[in-house]
Amino acid sequence: MNEVVGRDDLLLVTLDTLRHDVAAEAAARGRTPRLAARLPGGRWERRHAPGSFTYASHQAIFAGFLPTPAAPGPHPRLFAARFAGSESTAGRTWVFDTPDLVSGLAGAGYRTVCIGGVGFFNRRGALGSVLPGLFQEAHWEPSFGVASPNSFEEQVACAERVVAGLPAEQRLFLFVNVSAMHQPNWFHAEGARREDGDTRETHAAALAYVDRHIGRLFDAMRSRRRCFAVVCSDHGTAYGDGGYTGHRLAHEAVWTVPYAHFFLEPDGPLPSAAAGGQR
Repeated sequence: MNEVVGRDDLLLVTLDTLRHDVAAEAAARGRTPRLAARLPGGRWERRHAPGSFTYASHQAIFAGFLPTPAAPGPHPRLFAARFAGSESTAGRTWVFDTPDLVSGLAGAGYRTVCIGGVGFFNRRGALGSVLPGLFQEAHWEPSFGVASPNSFEEQVACAERVVAGLPAEQRLFLFVNVSAMHQPNWFHAEGARREDGDTRETHAAALAYVDRHIGRLFDAMRSRRRCFAVVCSDHGTAYGDGGYTGHRLAHEAVWTVPYAHFFLEPDGPLPSAAAGGQR
């Protein structure tokens, strides 16, 4: 990451509430071809979430604690605040001296932009302003939120405007919190009715909806230079598993999340300032 930061643009996408098992099944069944084409080996990595609900998980993610590989560690991290005794900070970790990754990247010359989704990013009160307040620029509209059937399309359009408005030389860290999988999601399944409520299947249908539009986001982020992308869930959610519904609880469906990181390569030759090998 010490080669990546300062050379490439950066994209962090959190697929809010997405369960690992649903994501893995969707990829295996061909329901998410655009995402699967970017995943190493076409498969999601199984990881453990750093929190059981959006606010807690994103506070950890923005401190450099991305979801942890679901195997014995320690596991070196991509990003970490300088912290004496950290067992997950390695030579290839990009270390920052600020309280959070966002301000650390701003200090490294990045334009930091948040496109919010769920209520913790809506800036409609003190609590909903904490996370977007970390960024130099933050966007949220009701059409980006959980009640909008077109939420991800609207978020992608916002991302396209952000990218188009930047000077070519300006590095970008773009964060997108995708709200589509969060309840309510029943309207993403063909023939579903409000009175039937949300189910594991409507959760999967919401992910398929996101997949239909995520190619536009990837194209925007690779239009200027190479982009390093992290796409993951912040936590899962239960649909009657063991009698549990929702999240902010300790259950396998909540703690186990999909994760991937990969490069988005530009169509043409890399500009000379972005030259260099991948690590």
